[in-house]
Amino acid sequence: MSTKSLEEVHQSVDVNNNLKGFRRILAFLGPAYMISVGYMDPGNWATDIAGGSQFGYALIWVLLMSNVMALLLQSLSARLGIVTQHDLAQASRETYSKYVNYALYFLAEIAIAACDLAEVLGMAIGINLLFGIPLMEGVLITVLDTFLLLFLINKGIRKMEAFIITLVAIIGFSFVFEMIFAQPELPKIVEGLIPSLPNSTALYIAIGIIGATVMPHNLYLHSSLVQTRKFNRDEKGIKQSLKYNFIDSTIALNLAFFVNAAILILAAATFHKNGHFEIAEIQDAHQLLAPLLGTEWAPILFAVALIAAGQSSTITGTLAGQIVMEGYLNLRIQPWVRRIITRLIAIVPAVIAILVFGEQVTGKLLLLSQVILSLQLGFAIIPLIHFVSDKNKMKGFHINRLTQVAAWLIATIIVSLNIKLVYDELTNWLQTSENPMVLWCTVVPIALGFLLLLIYIIIEPFISKAKKEIDNHSPHILQLDLEKTEAFAKLNIAIAVDFSSADEKAILHALSMGGTTARYTLIHSVETVGALFYGHSTGDHETGLDEEFLKNYQSRLVAKGYKVDIQLGFGKPAKAIAKIVNEGDFDLLIMGTHGHTGLKDVLLGTTVDSVRHRIHIPLFLVKE
Repeated sequence: MSTKSLEEVHQSVDVNNNLKGFRRILAFLGPAYMISVGYMDPGNWATDIAGGSQFGYALIWVLLMSNVMALLLQSLSARLGIVTQHDLAQASRETYSKYVNYALYFLAEIAIAACDLAEVLGMAIGINLLFGIPLMEGVLITVLDTFLLLFLINKGIRKMEAFIITLVAIIGFSFVFEMIFAQPELPKIVEGLIPSLPNSTALYIAIGIIGATVMPHNLYLHSSLVQTRKFNRDEKGIKQSLKYNFIDSTIALNLAFFVNAAILILAAATFHKNGHFEIAEIQDAHQLLAPLLGTEWAPILFAVALIAAGQSSTITGTLAGQIVMEGYLNLRIQPWVRRIITRLIAIVPAVIAILVFGEQVTGKLLLLSQVILSLQLGFAIIPLIHFVSDKNKMKGFHINRLTQVAAWLIATIIVSLNIKLVYDELTNWLQTSENPMVLWCTVVPIALGFLLLLIYIIIEPFISKAKKEIDNHSPHILQLDLEKTEAFAKLNIAIAVDFSSADEKAILHALSMGGTTARYTLIHSVETVGALFYGHSTGDHETGLDEEFLKNYQSRLVAKGYKVDIQLGFGKPAKAIAKIVNEGDFDLLIMGTHGHTGLKDVLLGTTVDSVRHRIHIPLFLVKE
């Protein structure tokens, strides 16, 4: 069974076809635009309208904070897909136990169903507002866009991206005109960037905004879509792909931030300003736009943008459903069957809710769907942070310590807000329920179960890592293939030298290992100020001397019959040596060590330790 993510379009866009400059950047752009539509779907509209009408401009800072969170998390998701060639669901399946993966899959499906529910309702409302088609019929019409998705994906990922970008452009232009009509107050917009939460209702809406903005299914989707690009899998190619995909994410998500901010500002400038503080339904917002703004174009553009948002985000939602199922369960079914199942999971609760409670319930359903998304976020974010921090899994492209701290801070904020929300809601239900024992026997154990699951996925990778380190020291039976003992002499050995007394022992040990059939490379790093600033371009006296010393070592060894190359690095030795080793085709690095510890480590530095953590090949230390 294939393990490729979204096999129909996997590596279908070749970016190696002699493209240069801006054209090469354009070849990488696309995946983040498909992600961005999830950040401006109808669920966002519901939370933004509710926030703007009730609290004016006060929650704009939540949108900005959510956008910063989204940019970091989506860049981590893209990094995982680019480096490991596995999406987030596949990486989880390889890391966690079968039953934990079943639980994570169940939660991911709930999140996708909640997201799709918002998209179905949003499109149905837009159709109703623009064409007068009843809401129930509009919900049923949304089944048809499943076949549009099937048509688009068969045309190729670039055609699908072009379609999505067109819909995003429609949404963006619609709100440019809405802003012109609304004429918001700029000083109050700036004031709204200062963090504040007026009351507990604002917290509920703020969590909904976070859930609507930082969407869990987008993390699964992004780690898959970046794999549609085919590029050179060497270090340079991966770095370039990471860079261009970050540019893609920055542009696309800032556009999504503009749309979300525009919706909230429109609600603040139109409804809150005129005393309509309880506008949470999209239909009510649509009806009030014309009389409050004095133009018939405002509600028309509003409805057109809503349909475009629903249509674009439903495509990405169903793709995410396919990725989650194939990744967690390693189960591949016909794409059209998977997409119809995803759509039906969303349509059934929407139809039932409308039949039982009437059309006026749609606003509450939209807001609830976004809170559900936010509650599921921790179960997607925490595994993602663990994976991209793993040096082995990421093959040296793991995130640095500062990025790890920022990512864990974001996860802590989201999880803490969600725990508070769940606790407040459970407390309220228990206090107001006529039969609280039912809740104690059902809802409370489920909530505690998910809390334990969350704690488990936080600590499990740390426990596994510690266990592996312990296991590495346990007695075991060596399986030696003595016929292969001569193979080491054919390998490529790097030797770090610093023109001290430690060099002699390091070189002699290397020669004793490889003999005359191995190839050796002598590496030295120049640490002058010029080297730090100008690198290879430096031409100072010390660089010249160091190069002469290396050539002297080389000529003496070559005269003895050894194959020897030399390489100069520039700057801090740990970084320079690691860079040369990682870019070369070496099998072993040998370094001489002076054996100093304690205070001397502080004074002289610990190059050996730094190099050891940066390279991906064995390191052999020779003590002077």
